[in-house]
Amino acid sequence: MPLHVPPAPAPALRSVLTALGSPTAVREARTPSLRAAQGPATPELPLPVHVLDEITAAGASATRLTGWRFLIRCQERAVAAAETRLTPDGWAFSHFFEGPYIASTERALRQAETMQQPYQPRLLSVPGLYMLTLWLHGDLTADGATGHPAATDLLVPLAPAPPGIAAHRPHRVAELLPVLTHRAAPAPLLGQLA
Repeated sequence: MPLHVPPAPAPALRSVLTALGSPTAVREARTPSLRAAQGPATPELPLPVHVLDEITAAGASATRLTGWRFLIRCQERAVAAAETRLTPDGWAFSHFFEGPYIASTERALRQAETMQQPYQPRLLSVPGLYMLTLWLHGDLTADGATGHPAATDLLVPLAPAPPGIAAHRPHRVAELLPVLTHRAAPAPLLGQLA
């Protein structure tokens, strides 16, 4: 089934296009593959980036939108990503970057395209576990900038995933959340051991 990619705010896309058109922004980016890319670079697949700051025994707290991420494609492959952030003046370009999450995101999106049920793709970051997932939201009409993971939504951990959590294996939120809750729980102090 095709993914229903939510539309990015127009100012976010404009800020990325402006940065891509700026030789200074591209030259100063810490992305060698973007600087060395041949041909035009185009932003594609805008995904809202949500952060899950706290995982409690009762479940996930609401997420907060931190930006929109665009894969930057040159010819046949994504060579980098661009992230935007919301400022008091509106959406602004934040930075270009590259690394393993670029290819991992592309792989997870291709994998999601083969699923029977349609989804709205988003990214969900779990900073406490140094984890990024492709969040496949079941409500196709939802505003991509709001909400929290529903029990029936899927989370696909991107590589590199934390030890013991398989990358690129889709998990229902209801199944993965208890694992994340256990992992995110602070370890007891030595003086508090029973």
